[in-house]
Amino acid sequence: MNKSDIKILLVDDEPDILEIIGYNLKNEGYQVFTAENGLEAIKAAKKNTPHLILLDIMMPEMDGIEACEKIRKIKSLDNVVIAFLTARGEDYSQVAGFEAGADDYITKPIKPKVLISKIKSLLRRLKSNEESGDSFKIGDIVIDRDEYVVYKAGKKISLPRKEFELFSLLTSKPSKVFKREVILDTVWGNEVVVGGRTIDVHIRKLREKIGDDHFKTVKGVGYKFVLRDS
Repeated sequence: MNKSDIKILLVDDEPDILEIIGYNLKNEGYQVFTAENGLEAIKAAKKNTPHLILLDIMMPEMDGIEACEKIRKIKSLDNVVIAFLTARGEDYSQVAGFEAGADDYITKPIKPKVLISKIKSLLRRLKSNEESGDSFKIGDIVIDRDEYVVYKAGKKISLPRKEFELFSLLTSKPSKVFKREVILDTVWGNEVVVGGRTIDVHIRKLREKIGDDHFKTVKGVGYKFVLRDS
């Protein structure tokens, strides 16, 4: 995919941010769309189907957390990458962001060149995931990398991107214990700094959707996937 084909939706209530970041993204060759609040973001996302959404948290009308949650429920936007770009750096804000379905959490202020580098990293992972699409079965679970969905006993389960990538990693080698640092590096990438609770949040959501007995915690080490309780 060429840069000129990639669509990025930039959402912020500060005109200066929209202008500066928008200029740098356009200068890189990306298509850029903007919105000034969560409600506008949802409308713009439905209309333009972006590949990436950069989303502020504190905005009028509808904040970024609620907007992210609503976007994640829109079928046509299943594969969009969502990254929060916000001045809110507290741990609880980051946890709330990932709980809402974000793929990344970037804090302001950030230099334009560093932001562009992070965006390229996110888009590389998007491209890699699209090109490696296939499906495989494990027990009564089918993981479809083309559609980014999971089927358990024939029931379709849609997962946000990071939950899907984490689940794919754990199921790639059942019963193998994946260390936390390996999970962070594989799923989030070594360029992305996320809080220590990020993995725990995603594992909890997978337990709720796939089944608690499939995920085992190895205290102080990491997590593993098992076919049945053992």
